[in-house]
Amino acid sequence: MTAQPSSSSSSSSSSSVTTQTLAAFSDAWNRHDIDALMGFMTEDCIFQTAAGPDACGTRHVGTEAVRKAFAAAWQAVPDAQWINGRHFVHGDFGTSQWTFTGTAADGSRIETDGIDVFTFRGGKIHLKNVFRKARPNLPAAR
Repeated sequence: MTAQPSSSSSSSSSSSVTTQTLAAFSDAWNRHDIDALMGFMTEDCIFQTAAGPDACGTRHVGTEAVRKAFAAAWQAVPDAQWINGRHFVHGDFGTSQWTFTGTAADGSRIETDGIDVFTFRGGKIHLKNVFRKARPNLPAAR
């Protein structure tokens, strides 16, 4: 069963976005389920990555660009997981804290904490802004 966001409509209120919504969004990331992820996003969604050439990282705007950027995370780290999730919602804003784990292309292990800062609109995620600790990768498992 694929978790989907609430389909109830609201104007500028995000009353349908709850901590359970963010937990389901996180679960979709861990399943590597791009269709489920995009179901949580507004049509004019924005994804700001943790790294990139701009002060905000790299900014991806619109469903096509965000879909490609989300999928690129799994291409770069095929076993990517976001564990130890803690989710908070207050009005039109929310956060998800997590530990990102996976294996880099050179075989080294990634394990670092981070947080997503969200803006909601109409019961969906409009902005996903990622912040991640800069930690050196761990030696490859033997």
